[in-house]
Amino acid sequence: MARERKIDMVILGLLSHEDLSGYDIKKRIDGAISFFWKGSFGNIYPALKDMESGSLITKSDTSVGGREKLTYHITEAGKEALKNWLQEEQASNELKYETLLKLFFGGADSKSVSIRNIEIFEEQIEADLKLLKSYCDTLEKVMDEEDHVYYYLTASFGVDTYEAYLKWCDKAKKILNSKEAQGV
Repeated sequence: MARERKIDMVILGLLSHEDLSGYDIKKRIDGAISFFWKGSFGNIYPALKDMESGSLITKSDTSVGGREKLTYHITEAGKEALKNWLQEEQASNELKYETLLKLFFGGADSKSVSIRNIEIFEEQIEADLKLLKSYCDTLEKVMDEEDHVYYYLTASFGVDTYEAYLKWCDKAKKILNSKEAQGV
């Protein structure tokens, strides 16, 4: 693969489990994967086209109810590319939170603005944490299937991480509220 994009690996990983349409791929990314990876139609479809050109996937027309539905299937070359990527020892683990960026520059406005940004972040984390915990509960019941072990591990990482985020939110609000009370 000339220019490896991580979205390619996400798509190959999804297709290694089942054949999917572009829309189905987007739904999977927006589901459980969205807690640690994002993807848009704007980068999914060009990746599908490139991977098809590179013989990593094939496309077939599976018309449903008179509507054309293009379904993608991983090839042996695609499986090999996925395995090679899994075996790479280097991984990019970038953390990008706009809330933290806003907090970093929070001194340019009142502490109440920063506190509100933390509260908004906290609300999002609480909602995501609830969903991640439900995934873990469900997956714990089907750990006999090997793929479910890997799904569980990523979901439990999310639970542990999001619980740590909530702990940090409490700490940050306490610090900012105490500085607010002191007039600092």
